[in-house]
Amino acid sequence: MKTAPIPIQKPFLRTLAGETSERPPIWLMRQAGRYLPEYRATRAQAGSFLELCYNPELAAEVTLQPIRRFGFDAAILFADILLIPQALGQDLAFKEGEGPLLAAIRSEGELAKLHLDGLHQRLGPVYEAVGRISEALPKETTLIGFAGAPWTVATYMLEGHGGNDQAAAKVWAFGNPVGLDRLITLLVSATVSYLDRQIQAGAEVVQLFDTWAGVLPDEQFQRYCVAPVKAIIAQLKALHPQVKVIAFPRGAGVNYDGYAAATGADALGLDYTLPLGWAREHLWGKGQVVQGNLDPRLLLVGGQALADGVQRLLRHFGGRNYIFNLGHGILPETPPAHVEQLLRLVRGTSVSA
Repeated sequence: MKTAPIPIQKPFLRTLAGETSERPPIWLMRQAGRYLPEYRATRAQAGSFLELCYNPELAAEVTLQPIRRFGFDAAILFADILLIPQALGQDLAFKEGEGPLLAAIRSEGELAKLHLDGLHQRLGPVYEAVGRISEALPKETTLIGFAGAPWTVATYMLEGHGGNDQAAAKVWAFGNPVGLDRLITLLVSATVSYLDRQIQAGAEVVQLFDTWAGVLPDEQFQRYCVAPVKAIIAQLKALHPQVKVIAFPRGAGVNYDGYAAATGADALGLDYTLPLGWAREHLWGKGQVVQGNLDPRLLLVGGQALADGVQRLLRHFGGRNYIFNLGHGILPETPPAHVEQLLRLVRGTSVSA
């Protein structure tokens, strides 16, 4: 496949390539979502969350809404990390106020029913949405594709829903590691194939969300978080050497140190619990491109608290190798005016290291 050169006009790609910038590029996790009235209207038009994910026209529309309103430097595909389990054959539903509900896998017999056949047929609308978004974005805006990292996706498949520490998956990790390995291997294959198709359709960068990375002790972290992400990135880079990969091992703590080298990730998303001084010393100061860290509740509060939080980040990471983002997704109750304030703060300040 012919590789295109990085467009020089895209600030997001320049930062991922290690170039110094006057201001950090900015986008927000969950920037398309319930805090926007236009999103809520489109969601109502779709009928349900899953129908919105599988409607290419409407999925493209909600992806583009925050770009039109705020002019972020990157758009991230509107989808969900649990579309892969559904495409593999697991029942999935989203209930208002409860979040995702899956038919939890309780045995290896149930695990054996999952299969890759028909993956792309089920996920075809997602690829169509990527193509529509790619064609509609401003020339300076980067398109990010994404998937859940295998461990995090597996936790939902085994638990059946979100929990405090995804206990069911940890029981498999300790009590049936061979069975969990089988599921992780399947998810690695599905994720590579899924992201490959997103890239073919127009995604320029991909992000792997490992939301539940922080619940595992070190040995299992290496086995179920590091090794699968390494396998995905290696296979993707073999197919698309030019595409950058951002990894977000939320809650990894000191395991952030060395994570990029171990997995091959080009950039690391930092959760909001990671101390800035530690991140500067162990990651950014060694040339690692980093993203995020702002607590979403500072954005919710706005005002001086938000201004102070932004300034702390710019003092620590300003000038190079930093992408401004939150340390987790934007909260649904966040006022859009606070997002406007955030953009003014980030774009109106030039800070050097």
